[in-house]
Amino acid sequence: MWGLTTVVAAFALALIVMSFTFMGGAVVVAVPLALIAIGIAAFVDFNRRRKTAQSIHTHQHDDDVEFTDRDRRTLVSE
Repeated sequence: MWGLTTVVAAFALALIVMSFTFMGGAVVVAVPLALIAIGIAAFVDFNRRRKTAQSIHTHQHDDDVEFTDRDRRTLVSE
């Protein structure tokens, strides 16, 4: 897991555990807050992964391959 995702997930888990420990109105606040925090962490993580994937594709070379006559003879199925 990525560092920020781990921290946010731990924070969300702590909020939920705290809400059940004190029982009361905290459950109403903690669960939606935890879900929002997890959603934000997931969005940031997906955005980072998307940018990483795009940067990999920009490093590919689009050079045309030139075949010699010998290569052409070898590649042609008979």
